[in-house]
Amino acid sequence: MNNALWEQAADEIRRSIGDNHFRTWISQLEFAGLESGVVRFHAPTNFVGDWVKRNYTDRILRALGNVGAAAERVEISASRGAERAAPAPGRPANGKADPEPAPARVATGDPDLPGAPLDGRFRFDNFVVGKPNALAHAAARRVAEAGPVTFNPLFLYGGVGLGKTHLMHAIAWELQAAQPELRVLYLSAEQFMYRFVQALRDKQVMDFKGLFRSVDVLMVDDVQFIAGKESTQEEFFHTFNALVDQNRQIVISADRAPGEIQNMEERIRSRLQCGLVVDLHPTDYELRLGILQQKAEQYADTYGKMTIVSGVLEFLAHRITTNVRVLEGALTRLFAFASLVGRAIDMDLVQECLADILRASEQRVTVEEIQRKVAEHYNVRLADIIGPKRMRTIARPRQVAMYLSKELTSRSLPEIGRRFGGRDHTTIMHGVRKIDSLRGSDRQLAEDLDLLRRLLQS
Repeated sequence: MNNALWEQAADEIRRSIGDNHFRTWISQLEFAGLESGVVRFHAPTNFVGDWVKRNYTDRILRALGNVGAAAERVEISASRGAERAAPAPGRPANGKADPEPAPARVATGDPDLPGAPLDGRFRFDNFVVGKPNALAHAAARRVAEAGPVTFNPLFLYGGVGLGKTHLMHAIAWELQAAQPELRVLYLSAEQFMYRFVQALRDKQVMDFKGLFRSVDVLMVDDVQFIAGKESTQEEFFHTFNALVDQNRQIVISADRAPGEIQNMEERIRSRLQCGLVVDLHPTDYELRLGILQQKAEQYADTYGKMTIVSGVLEFLAHRITTNVRVLEGALTRLFAFASLVGRAIDMDLVQECLADILRASEQRVTVEEIQRKVAEHYNVRLADIIGPKRMRTIARPRQVAMYLSKELTSRSLPEIGRRFGGRDHTTIMHGVRKIDSLRGSDRQLAEDLDLLRRLLQS
């Protein structure tokens, strides 16, 4: 079998698992041949090879069979000298030139402890800053300066597609460029767990401890993944303490605040909250529009100059509010479609090309979305909105959320009550009536309701 067939199979795998997972794992393989039903690859590290064999063997064999190169077994060995080198920039292991900067591997302090590849798109200079993410951006910039450690850890949290991973990659890129001698390790919590389990299996726990404690900056993405995994939490706790004691910087991300991660040991929650905890809020209209404008300029270099009719970007910023990934994906689809059919990007093209995305954005407001928006607006915890606390600073936002849930959703009072911590329907009715009676005389409350209603229905 020649390289051309592997390239075809690799393209099928890319479509199946997505660009991100493909770049992280499959693109690092170097095809070494197919003989007697065994397909062989070289991997840059033992870690990458083991991970691919555990998670992608079936996909590789199936994809090869689909292009007429039947194989029964996959063998992967670490390339000679590859433990100290990443794939050449701009040339993935499948031999195809990548139109984007190839992911680079972060220095780890030891060639046998690779971090996850960095995405060349995720840098500070293309991170669009707005009110919802300004504090997180400023904190990330401070860490990237590699000055004296002022807050440890830096804990970034927020929903999908709000920029957590972008900022973490940007920190690593900046540190690597400014101070290449620093040992910076970026990886996911899942990879941390896998390496620890592998060390237990191979009876190399002391080597694992030594390597992780030797880094200057440890960056762990999606830390909520280790919740409920007792032995991994134990090792993470000790690694965390050892690095903090040595005044080494730690950067953590998660999909929620430390105190809201279920099944996480209390001592770890406490440790995670001892530094700077920053919430990346959902994007507002201005930030979404800024992101679209920046992406449109970048896409012009790829697809050539195109006519974007006035109002199109504004329409997309209003309608697509789920997360930045969906927003960018919609714009990519528009540019690609317009270039293929030779049309201007106008509202007719938007309706034709993005019908599925626009239908999804028309889904009715949910009680959970109302609770989250109200919590953000009044700067209270979502858990308190749902929980039992009765102080005025919590009770009034809770009643506002109850009122909007009754007004903007089709849920019954008992159903709304269940979503507010199992409250009785009479409690919900009391909250609704309270806000209804106050909104005529309380100007600030009326303005809050109007703003929240527009945010939820935009």
